[in-house]
Amino acid sequence: MPLQRQGETAPTGLVLDSAFLLHDPGPGHSESPDRYRAVRKALSHDALAGHLTHLTARAATEEDLHLCHSRPYLATVRHDIARRSPALSTGDTGLCEKSLDVALLAAGAAFTAVDAVMLGQVSNAFAAVRPPGHHATATRGMGFCIFNNVALAARHARKVHGVDRVLIVDWDVHHGNGTQDIFYEDSGVFFFSTHQSPWYPGTGSADEIGAGSGKGTTMNCPFHAGAGHAEIIGAFRRKLLPAMMSYKPDLVIISAGFDSRKGDPLGRFLLKDEDFRELTHIVMEIADHSAHGRVVSLLEGGYSLAGLAAGVTAHIEALLGLS
Repeated sequence: MPLQRQGETAPTGLVLDSAFLLHDPGPGHSESPDRYRAVRKALSHDALAGHLTHLTARAATEEDLHLCHSRPYLATVRHDIARRSPALSTGDTGLCEKSLDVALLAAGAAFTAVDAVMLGQVSNAFAAVRPPGHHATATRGMGFCIFNNVALAARHARKVHGVDRVLIVDWDVHHGNGTQDIFYEDSGVFFFSTHQSPWYPGTGSADEIGAGSGKGTTMNCPFHAGAGHAEIIGAFRRKLLPAMMSYKPDLVIISAGFDSRKGDPLGRFLLKDEDFRELTHIVMEIADHSAHGRVVSLLEGGYSLAGLAAGVTAHIEALLGLS
């Protein structure tokens, strides 16, 4: 039987789908299908696999995507892939003939995870999606991303499940500019990010705090290369936790990037596996306080295969309550 934490009624959900192997940006690309293979192998061990409830993802529809993305942008994606372009014309995202199908499944996996958590089928969920999503804006794909999976998940939760307030936590080493952009004037979604600066994509300064009705619901914590436990865990405890005691989210969504781990080729942060456990526990503490423990985690970056596997394992163990 799946392990359950004290007082909870459902286990941890997991979305794994071999279709995520079909998005191939090209030889030698950092965001390769091997990333999915590394995560799948790490989570196949008996110590974890027996405690997880597997969720079957559905593909997002075009109408689903309009929750966050413009019709002209979707037409651009279709056109670029149909003409066999090696990359999106809007930015630095590699493509292949299967990229649209896989990106639709990644977005749909986010919906699947949200539905399972909101309906009480699982307590929390992790979706090992590819391609990642947090750099995709309403009108532009970039940074390996086509559709913004976490943003779509948040809008889906609000539209379908009537969620009032969503917290999105992004611990990827790169700033989630697309997520911030989509919700910059939306007080119903609080966006919190720790990230390396200066670094790609060049956004995420501390004075970017939202605008209009969303002013005060964006919180950026940029750090220089070499930041690790003290800086990042410190930001979660000293800034995020107090803010959430008053914001009181009804659902927490994680942009779970493991390129903030020590040794990643695309980042210069120094987080260790035990730090990802602690970050997960902090997020779960927030969710337990106001969201009935509801957490949805979606994979973003992480480009050292060994580091990605180890970081995801630590994250899942914490979601399960095993560490």
